[in-house]
Amino acid sequence: MTERLIVVTADPGHVDTIVAVAGQAEIVDCHVYPTDDETPRQTVHLLVGADKRQTVLDQLQNALGGSDDWRITILPVEATIPRRDEPEAAAPPAGGKRPVTETREELYNDIARNAELNRDFLIFAVLSTVVAAIGLIEDSVAVVIGAMVIAPLLGPNLAFGFGVALGDRKLMVRALGTNAAGVAVTLTVCALIGLVWPLDMGSKELMARTDVGFDGMALALASGAAAALSLTTGLSSALVGVMVAVALLPPAATIGLMAGAGQWPHAYGAMLLLAVNVVCVNLATQAAFVLRGVRPRTWFEQAAARRAVRLNALVWLVLLVALAALLYLRVPTPR
Repeated sequence: MTERLIVVTADPGHVDTIVAVAGQAEIVDCHVYPTDDETPRQTVHLLVGADKRQTVLDQLQNALGGSDDWRITILPVEATIPRRDEPEAAAPPAGGKRPVTETREELYNDIARNAELNRDFLIFAVLSTVVAAIGLIEDSVAVVIGAMVIAPLLGPNLAFGFGVALGDRKLMVRALGTNAAGVAVTLTVCALIGLVWPLDMGSKELMARTDVGFDGMALALASGAAAALSLTTGLSSALVGVMVAVALLPPAATIGLMAGAGQWPHAYGAMLLLAVNVVCVNLATQAAFVLRGVRPRTWFEQAAARRAVRLNALVWLVLLVALAALLYLRVPTPR
């Protein structure tokens, strides 16, 4: 189902405005519920399709913004009876961009929590690092893939790209801090493992993460864009496949293992692979969010977001060009 139930609770004086917004947007259904005398507020239920949801939410927030006593809650809808015939796919607007299926608010709720640096994140980081290290050392493809799925490192990178699209500096800083903490945990744990566990330099899985080419750069760009698109279209289950494709954890684990074992040339190669993946994922994610029309609600916030997008795009492009030059000039490390 593409509909959502938007529950608006506000002062009775705003009910006519809410109903007018619903009528103007031609939503699926609108119903006003009276409240008791002890709660001088009224509740309005709006059943809204995906194509109108962001517009309705923006208009409601603009209308209610001057009041302190209101709240909007978005609820998922499993089914409605009688069934509604799905409208034919509308043509894209003049700019060529199709609106996102998920609203800005829903995306923020899904993405921002992945940027939280908490105990669960650190536990997942440690566990996935240990699993990845074992898989790399034992040359087990299945174990390495399992570590990729467990790893929480993709979330902060997606959150950073989303924060850039919204010009949300707090989210960007939080995402950067969480990402740095996750990488630091991976490097530390794997360096300790590399010190005490002899590495099998014949492991294909391990040695595959010590080199990177332009094909790896293209893969990371495509995977980052796919991650952002899977979120904006509501198909978050596709993220598991993206996690496997991007594989931010195994290169980071390889850096730690090689550094702990004193294999510095191989550690440098793994560092290049990780840098390429991080830069490409962030650049592609940011581009995908912007091209899908993810932007703040107010004009002032939109102006700040445009500045953030331009600055970050310039930084990531410069880094990407520098990494491409390093890949072109680098002499492969003998295996």
